[in-house]
Amino acid sequence: MNVLIVESREELATLWQRHLERMGARVHLAVSQNAATALLHEVDFQIIVLDLVLDDGSALAVADFASYRQPDTRVIFVTNTSFFSDGSIFRHCANACAYLPSATPPADLATMVEHYGQSTPGA
Repeated sequence: MNVLIVESREELATLWQRHLERMGARVHLAVSQNAATALLHEVDFQIIVLDLVLDDGSALAVADFASYRQPDTRVIFVTNTSFFSDGSIFRHCANACAYLPSATPPADLATMVEHYGQSTPGA
């Protein structure tokens, strides 16, 4: 399974990456919208872990581009803010499958990635 992590905080992204790689995923990291869209041109992903608040670019633009470029790819949104805490992210992004706090334990995030990633075509 190919996983894309889009997270501005490299230490957090690396922590998540290690947990996902332990379960056998091939993980790619991007710290910005441009880096994420470049990877979406090169690699087919089953799942994207996407921070709603990026330092460089827009998470919604990444999700929208992924929906266009790779329509079967699902997105797990993570955030440390209250944006979309009402669940409206699921109305705005058709490829959203989960919405989690950034502080979710990495093992729990890895389990969600495995669950949603295995149920997509090409996984």
